[in-house]
Amino acid sequence: MMRVAVLDDYQGIALKSADWQSLHPAVQIEAFPEHIADQDQLARRLHTFECAVLMRERTAFPKSLIERLPNLRLIVTAGMRNAAIDLEAATQRGIQVCGTEMMGYSTSELAWGLILALFRRIPAENAAIRAGQWQTAVGHSIRGKTLGILGLGRLGAQVAAVGKAFGMEVTAWSQNLTDAKAAEHGATRVSKEDLFARSDVVSLHVVLSERTRGIVAATDLARMKPTAYLVNTSRGPIVAEAALLDCLRNRRIAGAALDVFDQEPLPKDHPLIALDNVILTPHLGYAVEESYRMVYGQTVEAIRGFLAGKPVRPINRVG
Repeated sequence: MMRVAVLDDYQGIALKSADWQSLHPAVQIEAFPEHIADQDQLARRLHTFECAVLMRERTAFPKSLIERLPNLRLIVTAGMRNAAIDLEAATQRGIQVCGTEMMGYSTSELAWGLILALFRRIPAENAAIRAGQWQTAVGHSIRGKTLGILGLGRLGAQVAAVGKAFGMEVTAWSQNLTDAKAAEHGATRVSKEDLFARSDVVSLHVVLSERTRGIVAATDLARMKPTAYLVNTSRGPIVAEAALLDCLRNRRIAGAALDVFDQEPLPKDHPLIALDNVILTPHLGYAVEESYRMVYGQTVEAIRGFLAGKPVRPINRVG
């Protein structure tokens, strides 16, 4: 019998989202809701399991952990890219790594929820009305404002389309963006410097890699208008966190909305939590019921395929 560990099931949704019973009696599944950051503790927890199911990059699987899991034969990750897995180490140990498809539009939907929450001060007004107050601040319309999109790929293009529908001027920049590609999505390609200087809100939509880590630096934040907002639904390390904290503390920009962080879950004593000009959400971009059904349904397929000797959506090549 294969023992399968489903990690970081924060919302207790994994076992309700797929037909895991179809794998019995060949497979025994256990879901763990708590995040285990300590590698020693995690190695002890997973020591007897042959399969680990990962939800994106919630838990890191470096070489130092993989080498301590002698029974591990299969890793299934949400998505077809997971920077938290040392693929080379897994391959060397003969561990098959498989992925799943992901729904992108739920993240672009959240980005727009955060943009509107910033401009219309929705969280602050919700808190005020619960405290017995009425209309405590004046928000702003987004029509006619400039939306800057860093990364005009699949998700960035979805955000751009909504911006156009709201009557915004849409600008975009990424390292390989062309004028034609920007125009295809109703955007104007600008320089990175102009993107931050001109935008009323900058929304980030690039994949985390060595090339994009820290791509939003202190110099970029310094170019932003004091009335502008930053929205990050991509990955925390894309932004220089210390520089952003300094900007927000000193109110050099109007505020930010962050769904992603350098360290997740965000520590309870993190300085971002004390700021009143930032909206924080716990990496909810892909965390919708429809996405979970897709990911865990395809995880069941991946486990079944592995047991049959026919890997489904393999990310590495073993043997």
